[in-house]
Amino acid sequence: MTSELTLTASGPTTARPVLVLHGGGGPATVTPIAEHFSTTAHTLLPTHPGWNGTPRPDHFTTVADLAGAYLRLLRDRHLSDVLVVGSSLGGWIAAELATADTEGLISGIVLLNSVGIEVYGEPVPDFFALDAQGVAEHAFHDSERFYVDPATLPAERLAVMQTNMAALRVFSGGPAMSDPTLRPRLAAVTVPTLAVWGESDRIVTPAYGKEYAASFANARFEVVAEAGHLPHLEQPARTFALLDTFAAETGRH
Repeated sequence: MTSELTLTASGPTTARPVLVLHGGGGPATVTPIAEHFSTTAHTLLPTHPGWNGTPRPDHFTTVADLAGAYLRLLRDRHLSDVLVVGSSLGGWIAAELATADTEGLISGIVLLNSVGIEVYGEPVPDFFALDAQGVAEHAFHDSERFYVDPATLPAERLAVMQTNMAALRVFSGGPAMSDPTLRPRLAAVTVPTLAVWGESDRIVTPAYGKEYAASFANARFEVVAEAGHLPHLEQPARTFALLDTFAAETGRH
């Protein structure tokens, strides 16, 4: 599967690798993260199979499948000391990837408002039942600034958004957005982990994020004020400051 991955690489190839994993909205939602790191790191930004028109084999249907593909990518490219940064679904993939990394290729994990675990009392709303206005209100601190009326978008863009949502539904398993087996497995992950959460996220709340961080053996939790589900878009300076500090703390070389 690694030979079929759609991948954008940037930055010096001799620098520390940073693997940036996008959520349901596609790679454009995390492009600013890849661009931020590309000045100092060897940045890899894949498009998950099924997003933006990329091929998805019929048997390729779980987050574990995605994590396995990215672990093979790291092995095939002989990459180590890897910082993995995952947003939303991408954070779920990062967490799954960390559980499978038996060779210690990863040296740091950043979860940005990630989905993927079950937290009692903090259910994830049915994202697929929300209209565009509802998504904006759940995902952003300043929903008016980020809301886009679908009626103003070209047909091609709408078609891509629809196929991306279809891919998200396949890999996430539907509205639950979680794997009941994941959380118990995270206790065995000892690699340093940073959970960054926008305080206004109504998709996965800060309380959910705090429990996510507590599931790891070596994690800390940071809240970004005046931000929602995508803190790197609403508050880039605050978010990147946290990421830069963590990157400096975790690099092995």
